[in-house]
Amino acid sequence: MLQRLTVQNLAIIESAEVEFAPALNVITGETGAGKSVLMGALALVAGGRADLGQVRDGAKEARVEAEFTLEPGADKLRRRAWEEAEAVLGDAGIEPEAGRLAIRRTIGANGGGRIWINDSAASAGLLKKLGRFLVDIHGARANDQIMAADFQRRALDGFGGVRELKAYLAYQTAWAKLKSAKAELAALEAEGDVAEELDMLEFQVDELGAAELTAEDEDLAERLRLAESAKDLSAALAELAELVDGEYGLGAVAGRMQGPLRVLKKLLPEAAAWEAAGEELIEKAQEISRGVGRAQLKLEDNENELESLDQRLTLVNRLKRKYRAASVAELLTALDKKRERLERLRNLGADVARLKSEMEALERTLASEGASISAARRQCAGHLAAAVTKELKDLGFAKARFEVRVATGEPGSEGLDQVDYMFEPNPGESARELAAIASSGEAARVMLALKSVLSAHDGTDVAVFDEIDANIGGEVGRTVGEKLQQVARHHQVIAITHLPQSAVFGHKHLKVEKAVAAGRTRATVREVDGEERTREIARMLGGENLTTVTRKHAEELLNYGKNS
Repeated sequence: MLQRLTVQNLAIIESAEVEFAPALNVITGETGAGKSVLMGALALVAGGRADLGQVRDGAKEARVEAEFTLEPGADKLRRRAWEEAEAVLGDAGIEPEAGRLAIRRTIGANGGGRIWINDSAASAGLLKKLGRFLVDIHGARANDQIMAADFQRRALDGFGGVRELKAYLAYQTAWAKLKSAKAELAALEAEGDVAEELDMLEFQVDELGAAELTAEDEDLAERLRLAESAKDLSAALAELAELVDGEYGLGAVAGRMQGPLRVLKKLLPEAAAWEAAGEELIEKAQEISRGVGRAQLKLEDNENELESLDQRLTLVNRLKRKYRAASVAELLTALDKKRERLERLRNLGADVARLKSEMEALERTLASEGASISAARRQCAGHLAAAVTKELKDLGFAKARFEVRVATGEPGSEGLDQVDYMFEPNPGESARELAAIASSGEAARVMLALKSVLSAHDGTDVAVFDEIDANIGGEVGRTVGEKLQQVARHHQVIAITHLPQSAVFGHKHLKVEKAVAAGRTRATVREVDGEERTREIARMLGGENLTTVTRKHAEELLNYGKNS
């Protein structure tokens, strides 16, 4: 529901903050008092067109703010509409707030304007898209929603419970699958002639695959550097082997020392230590010799690898340059992608045939389930037409006829049908589409009749009626009030009225007044109740001069409204 509406510097309203009741809110006031400005504010928060002429003279900008809330006890349809509104916000990247929606809009005096939804900047297009889930405006100047073909179809579906049918759910599933299949097929067909690409991919995959690249190929350069240093390493090892194992090497010298040391240790006690040191020297020489031998064997293996490493590195570097890869890992990634692409292209023909077969089956499903939906719509169309025609008779159209036409055509997202609401005001006149109704009074009352019937099947939270009782009076005016109250059982209703017979049915009564002070005209909005409301109804009955008769009549009307 619309919790609060704040208006600043919009036409003659300098500042106003209005809180609304969840049921029927009536707005009254003299002609020119500013009721239409309030309607303009509501239209702006629902995505209506902004006009520089709406900015109050002398102000930099006009500002309108609205706060909508989802009532805890809201029915399934209103909850669904709220969820759809949240989905629209989510698609636009705006974070929904649970059960709350705040809209703020400004109009600059020198042009331009800004829109915020839940404190996030938004476009007028997004606001208009969002507005249709929140506010439904009807009257002499606006009957936007109910004139739209998609709304007329949705309203009929809601009235007849079409969206709950198994056929409708099956149709929606098939439509989503068909849409996806069409997109996939279009992408495949966009590939065009792939023979040349196939040949190239097969060559590239063969070339990269034949290289048998592994992670070990990343350090080829380092391994080659070590292998290329084998000559210097070999010479150093040979020289060390000679110094250890040669005729005059460390091992030979240490061995020859043992004879003299055995003689000396008999003559000199300290020579025994010399003999032990000589034996240790021999052991060290043998250890060095064994290490040199192992290194020389390994070096022989590295020398055998030198040529293959050089060839391998040349191959890898060539592939890197050719495929613009910085590493072997990137080459392996490129190979995986090319293999995947190659497999896709090889299966292209089969995929196209598969998709076309799937689409044919889905189209048959759409035709079958769509026919069931069409039959359901045609069946409930007559019931809806009869119900609205009855409501029109109560509203003064004694001979009028309402018709719902269902024409079957090509499949669409909601079925096979085009739904049109037609109105025949007088016998003998041809039925016309609602948009073609010339009289604003006729249009407004047709809207009210529709709303009276559809209110329990319509998820739009707020219904606004702008002077819907224009050009009528008496008993029909009372009926209009009763119908508004009827709609208010399922919606929050805001109604601007000049008829006291309608106004007395309001659960909350707001009065718009204007006054001139310091040469400026200002409009104010306030709630009237008790004595003030009685005086306002009396004013609407007989003007400013309150008489006993008009007062009594006002009290009688108010009592009737309260007890209805």
